[in-house]
Amino acid sequence: MSKLGNNIKHLRQTKNISQDRLSKLADVSPQTIIKIELDEKPNPKIETVQKIAKALGVSIDNLMK
Repeated sequence: MSKLGNNIKHLRQTKNISQDRLSKLADVSPQTIIKIELDEKPNPKIETVQKIAKALGVSIDNLMK
């Protein structure tokens, strides 16, 4: 699993947010969240990462650590 996918999954689970809920909060498809977390989409668009970071209430830097 990529660092990005692992970090998204960890933050999402820590905040008790489902993949479906995160997809709605970030305005991306549920499949996008699933693929990023499973590293099936290792290089998502920066816009997508920005939306996910905002939905999780963290900076992009925090997602990439």
